[in-house]
Amino acid sequence: MTPDPVRRATDAAGHPRPTRAELAAAADRTIPDVLAPGLAVLFVGINPGLWSAATGWHFARPGNRFWPALHRGGFTPRQLHPSEQAELPALGLGITNMAARASARADELTTEELLDGARLLTATVARYRPRWVAVVGVTAYRIGFGRPKATFGPQPESLAGARLWVLPNPSGLNAHFTPATLGTAFAELREATGLPDRRAT
Repeated sequence: MTPDPVRRATDAAGHPRPTRAELAAAADRTIPDVLAPGLAVLFVGINPGLWSAATGWHFARPGNRFWPALHRGGFTPRQLHPSEQAELPALGLGITNMAARASARADELTTEELLDGARLLTATVARYRPRWVAVVGVTAYRIGFGRPKATFGPQPESLAGARLWVLPNPSGLNAHFTPATLGTAFAELREATGLPDRRAT
């Protein structure tokens, strides 16, 4: 008899989970942005994690709270799975990263990578013209844009004509914010943009 193939572990949505070997091989990869012209909000992650690089989905690692916070904040009518990221532009939303190179931890990035990433982000914003740019991670924003005293929330400067906002990092490693407080932070941004609370529709 032919032995049954080994069943791969799956995530909550039934998608195969990357193996350790696949995660290790994903280091230094890049993944495509989720972009369209004239978005209401372009969310900017720090850089892809290994899970994202292995799957091609932004904020893909189980335990990352970006997608729950996006829904709690009223940006999406339901909590999307990372594999559904292509649905975002129809909602006026997009995703890119400060640095393109995937790593296990954001603190593996160099200052030069974040400075270069800020310059590339500025060019991306100038090309696609989102109304708001929301950087998801205050430390990366401080380093990349030379704003050592920047705090969460709206920023006094603009970026290539877009309004700037800094959100907390939704990584599960960020213990300073709970799912509820992250949702509140995302809701404050949504209210500032004038977008409706899509949970009520």
